Amino acid sequence: MASTTIYYTADTHFSHSLMLSPTACNRRFADVREMDEFLVRTWNSVVRPDDIVYHLGDFSMGLHDGDRVRSIFSRLMGRKFLILGNHDYQRQNRIHPVIASLAWDQPPMQQLEITDNGQRIFLCHYPCRTWPGIRSGAWHFYGHAHGEMPAYHRSRDVGVDCPDTGFAPRTFKQLTRQIKTATAPG
Repeated sequence: MASTTIYYTADTHFSHSLMLSPTACNRRFADVREMDEFLVRTWNSVVRPDDIVYHLGDFSMGLHDGDRVRSIFSRLMGRKFLILGNHDYQRQNRIHPVIASLAWDQPPMQQLEITDNGQRIFLCHYPCRTWPGIRSGAWHFYGHAHGEMPAYHRSRDVGVDCPDTGFAPRTFKQLTRQIKTATAPG
């Protein structure tokens, strides 16, 4: 029996045409269908059915086409947890019904603290300057910044647009390999 691996990702923005714009993320795909198919393939190239994936927000922007979003979700391997991002809402304080209807392992949430290989990790869509456990060695993973914000102390962007993620979910070890583990600021 294979062991379960935990992965992290963010900002897939399935079916969001702005991700292709040179003024935004400049993802180099012909159209959103090509982008979506590539993201599904890269996800499934690393994630197995029993693995866990923490998606740190902005799952999809194709919410006008709920059937398409549900189809994409159903094709993604693993047990999926959503930490809500700004694009996962229909309006303030109301999760988009399509996002809420997906078969997440738990209802989507604003933030979460977990332990991965004995390491405490604070998960949030937004980058924080401080987080629970910062002074005792905890880590912070976030999305939202699309690879434009440098790592700070024990925090980093885990989104698909980061140069070292290759558009795929990554493990704790892969994501923290190059982060210096100096003492907490302040």
